[in-house]
Amino acid sequence: MEQFKVSLKLREKIGYFIIAVLFLAMIVGLFNLQVIQHNELSKRSENNRIRLEPKIPQRGMVFDRDDKIIIDNRPSYTVSIIPFEEVLGVTLPNLSELINLDTAQIRERIKRNMVSRYQPATIKRDVPFDVIAVLEEQSRNYPGVLYQMDMVRQFNRELGIETVTGYVGEVSDEELIQYADYKYHLGSIIGKKGLEKRYDLLLRGTEGTSFIEVTASGQRLGDYTGKNPIQSIPGANLTLTIDNDLQLACTNALDTFCCGAIVAINPRNGEILAMTSYPGYDANIFSSVIPEDLWQEISNNPDHPLLNRPLTGLYPPGSTIKLLTVGAGMEEGIIDADTKFKPCLGSMQFGNRVFRCWLEGGHGSLNAERALEQSCDVYLYQLGLKLGVDKLSEYFEKCGFGKLTNIDLPNEVPGLNPNSEYYNNRYGIKKWTRTLVLNLAIGQGELLTTPLQLAQFYCGLAMDGIIYQPHVVKRINYPNREIEDINPEISLTLPFSQGTMSILKEGIRLVVEGERGTAKRLKNKYYSIGGKTGTAENPHGENHSWFVGVAPLENPEIVVAAIVENAGHGSDVAAPLVGQIIRSYMQKYHNIPEIIPVIKPIVDTINATGKAEE
Repeated sequence: MEQFKVSLKLREKIGYFIIAVLFLAMIVGLFNLQVIQHNELSKRSENNRIRLEPKIPQRGMVFDRDDKIIIDNRPSYTVSIIPFEEVLGVTLPNLSELINLDTAQIRERIKRNMVSRYQPATIKRDVPFDVIAVLEEQSRNYPGVLYQMDMVRQFNRELGIETVTGYVGEVSDEELIQYADYKYHLGSIIGKKGLEKRYDLLLRGTEGTSFIEVTASGQRLGDYTGKNPIQSIPGANLTLTIDNDLQLACTNALDTFCCGAIVAINPRNGEILAMTSYPGYDANIFSSVIPEDLWQEISNNPDHPLLNRPLTGLYPPGSTIKLLTVGAGMEEGIIDADTKFKPCLGSMQFGNRVFRCWLEGGHGSLNAERALEQSCDVYLYQLGLKLGVDKLSEYFEKCGFGKLTNIDLPNEVPGLNPNSEYYNNRYGIKKWTRTLVLNLAIGQGELLTTPLQLAQFYCGLAMDGIIYQPHVVKRINYPNREIEDINPEISLTLPFSQGTMSILKEGIRLVVEGERGTAKRLKNKYYSIGGKTGTAENPHGENHSWFVGVAPLENPEIVVAAIVENAGHGSDVAAPLVGQIIRSYMQKYHNIPEIIPVIKPIVDTINATGKAEE
């Protein structure tokens, strides 16, 4: 009996001990939960109850100089998934059927766009409204799925202005690394080309945050009042120097041809009035997810619609560069206003080669002004030999060729300005001859320029040597209502004296108004035009047609440079095209009477007769 009592007491002690241990463990557990892990568990609880939704600011709008819309925003719906709220076997299969993406694709997008398990990962943009209606009405079938209305870019397609605007798209992994300091995140929209890229930080604004209270199943209860939302700040609006009416005129003028580019500049301040590349593309397709087959169609198009011809297209300038050659000859004292070389008889022999003039019968004996008027190759051959490769290259550089114009758009290329060092590297020391300078003097050979560079040079001719930096943004309108006007800046001064400039300006006047001018069909009684035709040899097909025009010549307001690829001679195609653009400008700003367009009859005549003219 005594033994039984001892055993019972021992059991009681053990029981009390076990209870004490359990009680202590419970206290420790509660202490751990309520004190040690309080912050973490509280955060998890809040994350489970409070949903963070980004407030995407409206991207800044873009207007032309007359406040007409170039880039707008339109409403669009984006579907996302919060990984923490996803229900395996339910969310992905149901959503896959609704938005026509397989579960593997959805899983890949979650992985790519996930910032944290408690924040939305973008799955699909620009979703049709009927999909949103299903998500709203049957939300229990799509746990963890949410949608939000965004504003996506709407570009004015008919303007053909993609060469200026560029387009936007989702930020890439490389861009996240490159712009790590600018608070982009997976799923952010970023400018990819054009002014959308150059002014992205101004246009995108500042992202905000909403705090939404939800149930355990993810149902939305409403705004969470425990935290103040972080308001988004819209992006700045841009007013461009572009004139939509002139831009449309340029685009319509080029659609008769295969490929080409036009740049129109106000020489008084460097404002780009119009700039188009043809063929172009619809920038709106990049606002949503572009189908692979459509991307392949665009990128493999042999006419290269993605090529920004005004800024990155490289062409020999042809005879449009002859003014520079004459200017260099006058500044170096090689020629003056009355200098004549051996008469042009249609060709010139140098060494064992014959270099032909475009006019088979020749131009006879000419001075510099008349050589420019009639675009005589033989006169320029002789002048080029006296200048030499390096001296000519020196003047090319001083006039802005072979270097960037520094326009406020990305991805511009500098072109090519060859000199003896270039030829030594290409052909070997003493393995090239002086014959190369004959081609350079008339804008052929290795000399390559962009349409923008050539337009810039003629702005200098129009403004007695002063060149203003080309730019497309005229004004920045900040969301706080501050306005910043972009002031013109002088970027270059041509290396020509006033005496030389007067000869060159007379030369471009005679091209249009002279009796034997190569663009005399542009002469009219309402306003004066000066300019220069050019025909650039193309080893891959027909010659390229150039013309650069200046008007009104006595008080220049507009310079237009046009190249039409594979179209033939400058006087036949590019000159009347530029005349058409200048006519549109003069009708708008000077109320001149409408003149019957002449470009299409000229094209028909070319096709019928095959007329060859510089």
